Amino acid sequence: MFTDETVASVSIGSLWRRSHQEVLQARSCQTDAVLRDEAGVQTSSTASSCTQTEPEPVCPQNHDEPKPTGLLDFLLRTEDLMIRELEKNTKSHAFDGFRTNQHDQDQLVSCLHRLQHPDAKDSRLHVSSVSWSHTGSVIACSYGRTDGGDWSTQRSWVCLWNLDRRKLNPTQADLVLDVPAAVTSLSCHPTRPALIAGGLFSGEVVVWDTSRTQDPVLFQTGTSADSHRDPVYQVSWVPLQKKGEFGVLSSCSGGRVLVWVVDSDQNRLVLNAAYTLRNQQLPHSAGSKVRGSGTVGVSALALSPWDPDTFLVGSEGGLLLRCSFSSQVLAAGAPEDRSVAPRAPAVFSFRTTSGPVHSIHCSPFHRNLFVSAGTDGLARIHSLLQADPLLSVQVSDSYVFQVAWSPWRPLVLAAATGRGKVQIFDLARRSLRPAATMATGGPDSTATCLAFNHQNPRLVAAGNSDGSVSIWQLSSDLTDQNPTEISQLEQLANQAAE
Repeated sequence: MFTDETVASVSIGSLWRRSHQEVLQARSCQTDAVLRDEAGVQTSSTASSCTQTEPEPVCPQNHDEPKPTGLLDFLLRTEDLMIRELEKNTKSHAFDGFRTNQHDQDQLVSCLHRLQHPDAKDSRLHVSSVSWSHTGSVIACSYGRTDGGDWSTQRSWVCLWNLDRRKLNPTQADLVLDVPAAVTSLSCHPTRPALIAGGLFSGEVVVWDTSRTQDPVLFQTGTSADSHRDPVYQVSWVPLQKKGEFGVLSSCSGGRVLVWVVDSDQNRLVLNAAYTLRNQQLPHSAGSKVRGSGTVGVSALALSPWDPDTFLVGSEGGLLLRCSFSSQVLAAGAPEDRSVAPRAPAVFSFRTTSGPVHSIHCSPFHRNLFVSAGTDGLARIHSLLQADPLLSVQVSDSYVFQVAWSPWRPLVLAAATGRGKVQIFDLARRSLRPAATMATGGPDSTATCLAFNHQNPRLVAAGNSDGSVSIWQLSSDLTDQNPTEISQLEQLANQAAE
C-alpha cells in the first residue's frame, strides 16, 4: 500500500543575512622617518681634598689621688642649710609688692604717633575728646574749644585714624566727618566698631555710622522740647534692659541727664528717660551748701560698671553726687511740654570741691571706688560708702581736665593737666609722685583729654589744645599687674571703716 520515494532537496538562501554582512576593506599608512641625534660632554679635570685633625694625647687619670677642695665641697657642706633658708623664703611676705626702680621715666613711656588734622589746626581748634574703637585699632577724636572761643558758629570735625594701617599718615585721617557745630564729647560703641556717639555745643546728640560713606549721620536728636538747650558736656553708651542693646546717655550744663534710644519707625533718637538736678532736691549733705531753686550745671558724668542703676555726676559748682536711674521722685518745676516727665536722681552727696568737677571715672577693679578731678589740680579717690575722699593726689598746680583708671593695673591712674602733660600715678609705690610724665604739646599747650586702650594694654591716647593727638606706649611696669595689687586696692577701699 505504501512505497518509498526519493525527492530532490530544495535550499533557500537568507537575503537578510546577506544584507547585514560586513564589508571589509584594507588600508595602510606610514609615518615619516624618526630622526635621532646623540651628543656627549666630559669635564676637563677633577680635584678632591680632605682634612684630618691630629689626635690629642690622652692623659692617664690617677683615681688614687684625692680631689682638690673647692666649690663642690662648699656646696655639699651648705646644701642642707641653703634648702632650709629657701623653704623659709617661700613662706615669707617681706618683699610682696616690691618693684625695682630700674627704669627712668623716659623709658616707661614713649610717643609712637602724633596725629593732627590740618583744617583743625588752621582753625585753632582744640581736641575736645578721644575714644578708642571696640577693636582697639582705631582712634577717634573730636574738635572744639576749651577756652572762651565762639563755639556756636564754628564748624568742627571728627577724625579717625586706623593705627593698624601699614602706611599711617599722621596728617591725613582715614576718615573725616564734617560737623556743623563744635563737638564737645565723643564715645565709640562698646560692641559695634562703626558706631560713634557725639555731643555738640548746640545741644544735639548725634550717632554716626562710619561704614556709610555717603551720609554717615545715622541718628540725631534734633531740636525739640525734649532735647538739650545747653551744650552737651558728655555722652556715653548705656546698656538697656534688653541684653545686647545700648542707648545714649547725655548730660548738659543745664542740669539735665537724658537717655536716648533708637526709634526704628521714625529713624531717629527719641527720649526714653529724663533726669533733672535741682538744688532744692539734692541730699541734705549737699543742699546746705547751695542756695536757690535753680538747676545744677552738670560738667562730668560716669557710669558704674558694677551697678547698672548707679551713675555719678559732677557739677560746675563743685558738687559730686551719686544718682540712681530707678529714682521715682519727680523733678520740681519741670515744664509740661516734655514727652517724658523728668525725675530727681540724686541719692547721696560727697564732699564739695572748691571748683568745677571736670572728670569722674569708676574703678574697673573695685565696685565702691571712683576718682574725680577738676580745677583745683587734685585727683580725689572716693568710696561710694562715705562722703569724704579716701586719698587726694596733687596732680598739678593747674586744672585737671580728665582722670582715668587704667583698665589693666588696679592701682594705676592717669590725669590730663592744664600744663600740657599727662601724669601717670602708681599708687602701689610709697611715693605719690608721678611714675611717668607724658608731654603732649608745647609749653603753652593744655592736655585736654585722654583714653586708655581696652584691647592693647600698652597704648594711651591724649588730646591737646594745639589740635594734636599723641599715641603713647607704656612699658610693662605700668601694665603688668602685681600679685598683691588687688589686696592693696581692697585695703585702700576699706579705709572708710578704719
